[in-house]
Amino acid sequence: MSTAEERRWFKAVAELSTCCLCGAYGVQVAHSNVDRGMGQKSSPWNTAALCPACHHEIDNGRLLSREERRSRMDLAIKRTHDRLISAGRLKLV
Repeated sequence: MSTAEERRWFKAVAELSTCCLCGAYGVQVAHSNVDRGMGQKSSPWNTAALCPACHHEIDNGRLLSREERRSRMDLAIKRTHDRLISAGRLKLV
């Protein structure tokens, strides 16, 4: 079970209305798959606001290499954090 802080994080990411990679409307909270096994999730802070198509391509796509998928997910996480900071939802101390 997630903590209240984690639930607030997921809610903030889900409220970003557009994909951080392609700009499409309608997002999913996508977890990074780095260093995780089947059924395991990364920390909530390693999530990105992705549309279903980008989420699928990073998780299961055959058009990108493993390194390219990881690089795209890293970019998506960075852009998600940037957007949360700009919206005042994430404050750096």
